Amino acid sequence: MSRSIRSWLLTAAAASLSFGSASFAADEIIKPVDQRFASKEASEVPNFQQHIVPLFSRLGCNGRACHGSFQGQGGFRLSLFGYDFKLDHEGLTKGDKDKDKEPRVLIEEPEESLALLKATLETPHRGGKRMDADSWQYNIFRNWIKAGAKSVEEGSPKFVKLEVTPSEIQFGKDGEQMQIKAVAVWSDGTREDVTPLCRFNSNDDLIANIDSNGMVKSGQTGDTHIVVNYDAGVVPVPVIRPVSDKTGQRYPKVETATKVDELVVEKLRKLGIVPSEVCDDHEFLRRASLDITGTLPSPQEVVDFTSNPDSDKRAKKIDELLERPGYVAWWTTKLCDFTGNNASFLNNVGGNLGGRDSATQQWYDWIYKRVADNEPYDKLTEGIVVATSRKPGESYTEYSERMCQIYGPEKKGSYAEAGGLTYYWGRQNFRQPEERVIGFAYTFLGLRIQCAQCHKHPFDQWTQDDFNQFKGFFQGVSFGINPKDKAEQQALLKKLEIEKKNGNDLRKELAARVAKGAVVPVDELYTVKPQAAANNRNKEKDKDNSKQNSRLPAGPKAKLLGGEVVSLMEHDDVRTPLMQWLRDPSNRFFARAFVNRVWATYFNVGIVNPADDMSLANAPSNSALLDHLSQGFIAHNFDMKWLHREIANSQTYQRSWKPNETNKHDQKNFSHAIPRRLPAEIALDALKQATSSDTEIARLQNDLKGRAIAIAGTNGRGGNNNGSLSFALTVFGRSTRETNCDCDRSAEASLLQTVYMQNDDEIIKLLTDKNGWVNSLVSPKVVPNERDDKRGEVAKAKAARRSLEAQILANERTLKKARQAEKVDEIKAIEARIAEFKAKIAKIEASVEAKPEEAPQPAEVVHSEPEDLVKAAYLRSLSRLPSKSEMETSKKFLTQSEDRLTGARDLLWALINTKEFIINH
Repeated sequence: MSRSIRSWLLTAAAASLSFGSASFAADEIIKPVDQRFASKEASEVPNFQQHIVPLFSRLGCNGRACHGSFQGQGGFRLSLFGYDFKLDHEGLTKGDKDKDKEPRVLIEEPEESLALLKATLETPHRGGKRMDADSWQYNIFRNWIKAGAKSVEEGSPKFVKLEVTPSEIQFGKDGEQMQIKAVAVWSDGTREDVTPLCRFNSNDDLIANIDSNGMVKSGQTGDTHIVVNYDAGVVPVPVIRPVSDKTGQRYPKVETATKVDELVVEKLRKLGIVPSEVCDDHEFLRRASLDITGTLPSPQEVVDFTSNPDSDKRAKKIDELLERPGYVAWWTTKLCDFTGNNASFLNNVGGNLGGRDSATQQWYDWIYKRVADNEPYDKLTEGIVVATSRKPGESYTEYSERMCQIYGPEKKGSYAEAGGLTYYWGRQNFRQPEERVIGFAYTFLGLRIQCAQCHKHPFDQWTQDDFNQFKGFFQGVSFGINPKDKAEQQALLKKLEIEKKNGNDLRKELAARVAKGAVVPVDELYTVKPQAAANNRNKEKDKDNSKQNSRLPAGPKAKLLGGEVVSLMEHDDVRTPLMQWLRDPSNRFFARAFVNRVWATYFNVGIVNPADDMSLANAPSNSALLDHLSQGFIAHNFDMKWLHREIANSQTYQRSWKPNETNKHDQKNFSHAIPRRLPAEIALDALKQATSSDTEIARLQNDLKGRAIAIAGTNGRGGNNNGSLSFALTVFGRSTRETNCDCDRSAEASLLQTVYMQNDDEIIKLLTDKNGWVNSLVSPKVVPNERDDKRGEVAKAKAARRSLEAQILANERTLKKARQAEKVDEIKAIEARIAEFKAKIAKIEASVEAKPEEAPQPAEVVHSEPEDLVKAAYLRSLSRLPSKSEMETSKKFLTQSEDRLTGARDLLWALINTKEFIINH
């Protein structure tokens, strides 16, 4: 049937839909191909996109280990996971005359086609037998060849969606089965049962196994998803098998104080999981303080809060915590993780005119100001996505003057006030459009889209076309000197008499001149408005780009992920429509990505986990919960504090970590708190707080000086820190911000962490600090001062050694990558640096051995009551009072100690080395 007749029929009131050589009513679901092509007498002509390519996927022909590899197999290549219909069709029908490779299909003699002979093993095939000669698969392929082996024709129906039933599967016992049915919907209204052409996977085979025909079989108790793939459709189907008999009417009454609790318990009820009780006040206060502010509650705060009878005290405490500087610092650090603030990639960014690591500090300060102001998340994002350097009407020279005032000796103004976060676009690992697509999708969409750079994404809807079409929004955005302003730049250099310098020499000279108050040319972020294509464009380049732009209108354009095509010539800044799309309420990525990451910070796992992998195949453990929070976040104008309150005020967040019989194995449905190791920065701050005097603890609650959560850079420098914490931050897994992955931050425990906690010089220094808690117990007249100078020298030497050890660790990671890439020159340079660092350490160790630290002398303790000492030690470290047995054991230990001072120090050392201290529970 011709397209013109079909078009006429589609507009008629009593339309019927043409499919191959058969007709079907508009609301009819076409039978599956395994029925229609069961007989070799079948005359229907299959469609290349709708039947042949999906069949390749189903048979594994276009997989990575077969013809889908980049080299192909046996001279025949298919696009990985399909969807490059042109490449696939040419590979089948044209062969390769240069390599004496025949076409894989013979239209004149279909049965003699090499593709059929190999798939049936009539001819040797390294991939083995893929079908029988009398099978429906064979008949589909043969009929397509027989009818001319046509490709996807212009104007062919577009894939719309994949409908899968049932939408959820609930099993009750071992061995139960359920058949999946998948219906493809096309733009012409056609609906076809494509179950035999789908690929099926289980996210957990132990809970639910699925065969190649879509039959699901129950296994162990728990919940998972079955993922159905067809064309661009990826549909996850939840599968649940209760872990207990407490379901339906047998499920106990559970209080649900908030909508979050309702949605969580609704899922738990299906699973037969009863949530743990709400935690006590000590547990809540410690957990909320660490999660929201990255700070331990002070001993007095614990006492006051737990003795407060106010029924609304938890909600009030959450509000109070959200107003503390610790909240701003910690969540600024998290946003720096997501946006990629790494000094290593900012070496040549103009901001370093302000000194070493000034760009990474200014990046931190820029975000800090907006978190402190509780600027809406979409507005904060806008300041990054459409950032510009200059103010309206500002010349290049005026811009340079303004920035040099910020970087110069008088520090007039600040980068945080100057405009957008331009450094996000200036990073050395964010210069190429491909890098920007990957980094942007990670930061703002929670997507790992890099697979689609080369082929169809195996776990999502994205194709190489989608990736290439999205690149348009990241072209024409540059960081450096705009060619239009070259004359002004040269004039500034000439005025300084340094116009002949370049490279590192020029950068060093510029920094030195700025430090003296001079005005120097400053790099900027600028955009170039897209222009209409010139007549003399490179034809070969046009040819290369024709495939990726085949679906788009002529002229500069780009396509939003899963969205519309945008004509870039209509916008002065190509990033403007991108930002409009992000904050559009219909965008299903932007709000969900941030909500999911915040949730993951509070619960150890995201609603989608990993939190930065929001692919369709990686389905949410509770879709309704993610929808509720995302929609609420948008409705409350992207208010970040609203989101924190909504989560922290729920009973779900406030549940005890102690499990019951039904939820002891639950790790993803939020039926109890999951104990988790403190993040690196918070762990180091907690150690400092636990060992500090009461006066210092009070200061640390509201002053960020010396706090690890306020360090801007990944190298341990920034804020008020000189890098002495670099080694410890590395040991505890601080985010390296090197790749587009949340896995740059590690929460894994290690032996090195244990060694650090028990024996590192920094821990000993904290415990013996003359201004610390232990020494605050000593009568002033006997505080040992005579050894301070010598101990200070030793401490400085050991700090220098730790800094060198951290640099060795970082270089060893880089060395490993260089060896994998076989970069010989780089390997030699890194090995030389490591050897140099080790030599310096050896020199320091010799120096330390030459200046042994004198043993501390015992002193009289002012607070002589052992019970008071024990309570104080527990409150400052574990944020609770000791149990009766703990009190008795600790008192006995103190009385048996050499002296009370030594006993108090050893008791505190023992407490900070417990799991309870280093774990947020």
